Amino acid sequence: MSAISLGQAVVLGIVEGVTEFLPVSSTGHLKITEGIMGIPVDDTAVVGFTAVIQVGAIAAVLVYFAQDIARIATAWTRGLREPEERYHHDYKFGWWVIYATIPIVVVGLAAKPLINGPLASLWVVAGSLIAGSAVMWAADRVGRHKRGEDDTSLMDTMLVGCSQILALLFPGFSRSGATISTGLFLDLDRVAATRLSFFLGIPALTGAGLYELKDALGSGAGAGPLVAGTLVSFLVAYASIAWLLKFVARHTFNAFVVYRIVVGMLLFGLLGTGAISA
Repeated sequence: MSAISLGQAVVLGIVEGVTEFLPVSSTGHLKITEGIMGIPVDDTAVVGFTAVIQVGAIAAVLVYFAQDIARIATAWTRGLREPEERYHHDYKFGWWVIYATIPIVVVGLAAKPLINGPLASLWVVAGSLIAGSAVMWAADRVGRHKRGEDDTSLMDTMLVGCSQILALLFPGFSRSGATISTGLFLDLDRVAATRLSFFLGIPALTGAGLYELKDALGSGAGAGPLVAGTLVSFLVAYASIAWLLKFVARHTFNAFVVYRIVVGMLLFGLLGTGAISA
């Protein structure tokens, strides 16, 4: 493949930062952007590049939720040493995040050829955008929004963690969309479901970025574009996180549902007319 230029890296960083934590599918938007720019979406090196710049978005979560993460990590490490501390919700939640990450790691490693091959098609992205919209619309209406963050259980965390597999297998479904929707189906309120989605994204996306680093370095992009894309992703993602948490505290997810359907239908049109390649 041709090298990813600095300008392309910046554009991809912006797209990643804006869409990683919004329930609109960062992978889908990255693949659409790559298709428009003529970058082969199913090239393993390109997949590696986009996985690495996701680490910038994860770094934004780490910074934004630094106090929460420090509190959970402190409770977890204290509980390892002191049995009487293991009743604490933060201690248990630390383990739950670890447990809930295992399924996506197993599936990600086992299905990597499929994920980077046939399922990387923009046709899959278009269909998943629309299918994910239906799931989100239903979750926002069926869920009773009566449970807060302190009410989450191991079962909640495992189910939300496993839902990340949908986005892994079907780019366009959206990791945040799948996890938030699952949280809503479990009657979590919108803010609690969104925050749980953030916490579960930290190990999954960081691990994916580190695992794909070797392919990204072989992409021909060079260190400059990789650093630029990651830095831009971090800055834009930080702003997106702050905005989303304020938004979901007062609004439904209807705007995201409509947006996803419009983008999915537009993508089907572009693919059908041959304007962009799948």
